[in-house]
Amino acid sequence: MMKNLILLLILLMNLPMYAKYTIDRLEPPFWWVGMKNSELQLIVYGEDISVLEPIIDYQGVFIDEVIKDENPNYLFINLKIDMAEPGSFNINFRKGEKTEVTYLYRLFSRDDGSSERQGFNNSDVIYLITPDRFANGNPENDNIDGYSDRLNRKDPDGRHGGDIQGIIDHLDYIEDMGFTALWLNPVLENNMPRTSYHGYATTDYYKVDPRFGTNEDYKRLSEEAGKKGIKLIMDMIINHCGSEHWWMKDLPSSDWINNDAKFIQTNHQRPTVQDPYGSQYDRKRFVDGWFVEVMPDMNQRNPLLATYLIQNSIWWIEYAGLSGIREDTYSYSDKDFMSKWSCAIMDEYPDFNIVGEEWSENQAILSYWQRGKNNPDDYKSCLPSLMDFPLQSALIQGLNEKKDITGGLMKMYETLANDFQYPDPFNLVIFPDNHDMNRFYTQINENLNLFKMGIAYIMTMRGIPQIFYGTEILMTNPGGKHDGVIRSDFPGGWSGDTVNVFEYRGLTEKQTEAKEVVSKLVNWRKSKSWIHTGELIHFIPENGVYVYFRFNDEEKVMVVLNKNKKQVKIDIERFSEIISGNDTVIDVISGKEYPVNELKVSAMTALVLEVFDTSD
Repeated sequence: MMKNLILLLILLMNLPMYAKYTIDRLEPPFWWVGMKNSELQLIVYGEDISVLEPIIDYQGVFIDEVIKDENPNYLFINLKIDMAEPGSFNINFRKGEKTEVTYLYRLFSRDDGSSERQGFNNSDVIYLITPDRFANGNPENDNIDGYSDRLNRKDPDGRHGGDIQGIIDHLDYIEDMGFTALWLNPVLENNMPRTSYHGYATTDYYKVDPRFGTNEDYKRLSEEAGKKGIKLIMDMIINHCGSEHWWMKDLPSSDWINNDAKFIQTNHQRPTVQDPYGSQYDRKRFVDGWFVEVMPDMNQRNPLLATYLIQNSIWWIEYAGLSGIREDTYSYSDKDFMSKWSCAIMDEYPDFNIVGEEWSENQAILSYWQRGKNNPDDYKSCLPSLMDFPLQSALIQGLNEKKDITGGLMKMYETLANDFQYPDPFNLVIFPDNHDMNRFYTQINENLNLFKMGIAYIMTMRGIPQIFYGTEILMTNPGGKHDGVIRSDFPGGWSGDTVNVFEYRGLTEKQTEAKEVVSKLVNWRKSKSWIHTGELIHFIPENGVYVYFRFNDEEKVMVVLNKNKKQVKIDIERFSEIISGNDTVIDVISGKEYPVNELKVSAMTALVLEVFDTSD
C-alpha cells in the first residue's frame, strides 16, 4: 500500500512537467492540397506556446517562417504546401531536443471542380432566412450548456429555437417557391449573454453555433440544397467580432483590436472613405470605431489578423461548398484590406460571387466598391456585387408617393438612369426589404396592389433578386422598427403553430394570393434568359404609368406599372422602337392573351407580358 502511494506521489509531482504545454487552439483546423495559393498560416494558441519550435516532416509541406507576437501564448506558423499529397502529419512542438506536445494536422483533397465553382448570378433568386426564426427542426439544441442566452420565444430579442435542421426539413418548400439560392443570416458561434440570435457578434470563426447545429449540419445543408439546385451563400462579418470571442480574453497583440481595444463608437459616415476633402480624424473614426460596445472593431491592418480572416473565408467556401458570400458592413473595414480579401477569394474561385453590404442610397458611394470601377484615387476592388440600396429606396418612394413628376415613379426611373456609375449593374442584388429594415408590406402601408407591383418589378428588373423570408406571406412589423419583430417566427416552423405556411393552413386570402404571385413570378423567371442577362430599355413615366422592356435577340417581356386608380389604355406607338402593333402579349400571371394594340391595364396593377411577334 505504502509503495503504491509513493509511486502515485511521484507521478503527481512529475505531471506538470508533461502537461506544461498544451495546444488549446490551432486554426485553420485542417486544409486542402491543390489550392492556387500554396501558402498557409497557422495560428497556435496555448500557454507559453511561443517558447516551442514547431517541426514538420511531411513531403511537400515546409515551414517558411515562425512568427512570435507580443503575447507568448500565440505562435504563427507560415507554411508552404507544394505538391503535397492528402494525408495526416504531426506538428511536433519542441523545446531543445525534446518534443513537448504534438498536433495531428490533416490535408484533404479538394472536391472536383472546386476552383471552377459557379457563384450565384443573374439566373438566381435569393431567399434570405434568419435561421433562429424560420423553423425548429431539432428542439434538443434549443438550449446548450455553456451558452447563457436561452430559449425564450416570448422575447423578440431572445432565441426562438430555429436551426439548420429546420431549414433542411423545408428545402422542398424553398424549391417549390422557385428560389435557387439561400442566404442565411450568420450561423457561426455567438456565445453572447444577450441578443445572440442574429449572429452578428462572432465568438468563434471556425464553429457553427451549436444552437443552430454543427459544422457537419451546415455542410449537409449545402449538400442537400445543392441536390435541389439551390446555392448556399454565407453571411460573413470581418469588420468586428463579439466581445466574448475567445481571443478577447487574451489578445495576440495590442493592435489586434482598434482603439487599443477600447470602445469608441463609429460615426457611421460612409462618405468619409471617398471624400476628397475629408479629415483623417473623421475617416479614422468611421473605419476604426466600433458599432456597439459588444462588437470590438478588428484591425485588419495587422497582417497576421488580415491573413487569418482571408483564410477563414476561403476555408468555409471549400469546406461547405459555398456559392457566395454576403459580406456585412463592407466599407467599415480597412479598404486596402477589403481589396486584398476580395481579390484573394476571387483569385482562388474566379466564377464565385460576393455581395457587399454598403448601405448607401448614393450610387457614387456604392459603385466605388465594385470590381472594374475606375476611381479618382485609383482604388481597385475585386468585389463583384453590392446590395442595391438606392433601387430599394426608389422602389418604396415610387410606390408610395402620389406625384410622379419629381418623385414617385420618376424616382424609380432616375435611380435606374444612374446605372452608368456602376461597372456591372446587372450583378447588383436587388430587394424589396431585408432583415435590417421594416418589412416590405409595412413600408407600403399594407397595400396588396402595391405589393404585387413591387414583386413584379423586382422579378423583372436587372440584377439578382432577393426575397426575405415571410415577404411572400405579407409578414409585417407593427409598432415601428424593432429588429426582433421584423425577424419574427415563420408560421409553421414550430410544432403547434396554428398557421402553417408549409401546409397552406390558416393563411388569409391576401396571404395566399401574395404567396401565389411570388411563386409564379419566381418560377417563371427561372428559365427566362432575357430576364437574367437581356437588355433593358425603360420609358419616362407618364400619367402614373411606367413601362420598361427586357429582351434579347429572340424574346422580350414588357412590364407595365399602373399606379392610377382607374384603368389605362396603353399607347403602343410610343414604344414602337421595340414593339409593333402586330405583336401579341401573354400575361404571365393570368395567362390571358391579347393583341398588344388593345392593351389596357387595370387600376393599381402591374402587368408582366411576354411579347410574341405575329406579323408573319
